[in-house]
Amino acid sequence: MAAEILPAGKLRPETLARLLGYTSQAPDVVVGPAVGEDAAVIDQGNRYLVVTTDPITFATEHCGWYSVCVNANDIAACGGTPRYYSAAIVLPEGQTRIEDVEALFAEIEDACRKMDVLWVGGHTEVSPAVNSVLVAGQMIGEVAPEHLCRSSDAKAGDALVLVKAAAIEATAIIATEKAEEVGAVHGAEMMKRSQDFLFAPGISVVREATLARNFPVHAMHDPTEGGVATGIREMCMASNCGAMVEATAITVLPETEALCQQFGLNPLGAISSGALLLSLPAEMASDLIREYDKAGIQARVIGEIVPPGVGLQLQEAEGDARPLPEFVVDEITKLYT
Repeated sequence: MAAEILPAGKLRPETLARLLGYTSQAPDVVVGPAVGEDAAVIDQGNRYLVVTTDPITFATEHCGWYSVCVNANDIAACGGTPRYYSAAIVLPEGQTRIEDVEALFAEIEDACRKMDVLWVGGHTEVSPAVNSVLVAGQMIGEVAPEHLCRSSDAKAGDALVLVKAAAIEATAIIATEKAEEVGAVHGAEMMKRSQDFLFAPGISVVREATLARNFPVHAMHDPTEGGVATGIREMCMASNCGAMVEATAITVLPETEALCQQFGLNPLGAISSGALLLSLPAEMASDLIREYDKAGIQARVIGEIVPPGVGLQLQEAEGDARPLPEFVVDEITKLYT
């Protein structure tokens, strides 16, 4: 039998869970490697260190900004504050100019400054091993033990809340990578507005996660590859729960809807940095959403965490429920095939 060739994107959750079974644990590791968890958490006595690493593999423009944001998001989704950033930067041989490297470094430094993060180290090289820029970032943060929030602590009966919208990051990537086609169909103004989704509504959720600290949030998760649907799946798998999700409650911005339709993508399965999933007691959801509204941030209850036997269900507008779609590969990969 021929060996299986893996597709682009994340490993399947069951495969990753099996592989992570080989990792070692220690008493000071509060949160170790696990499917659905955004970062590792290490007990340092009066505080916890939060550590994450995430590469930028889809975007080619503004990959420095992407790298700082997505790594900071992982720290924030654990209830923490991002502090220190480092990166391994691998540049393609035969096409990298010193001006390109200077621009990338300036963008990383600017992103760190805006997020009050220190860029403390890393590694940079030109290599024939890549054909586009690869930035593999790492972020170290800290969190008070009482503010730690795991993806694995969602509880049946919780309200499931989506902060901001699905596929924000995907919208920016589509409009940048396919600018000519997007402009031809939707015009230059809409193309530029979609490209700027990187900054507004933005792919950072640090502010959004910080606002949630004042509420009894049980679980938070930063949906990235595989989109909001995969983020829900990962949170529920980590928590051993199911979810009943209302399709019409998930915010998809008009630009996102238009670009996903143009390229045949499902926004629920497209990379979604900029969104934040969280669960909390249902009776507290309206207070949290009111707090977000005061801050000018959109948030909606999109469903309910349910016992695992119910599974993962998507409630359609007409009242019928079907299994929540599973995206083995992020929808954005269709742009490159």
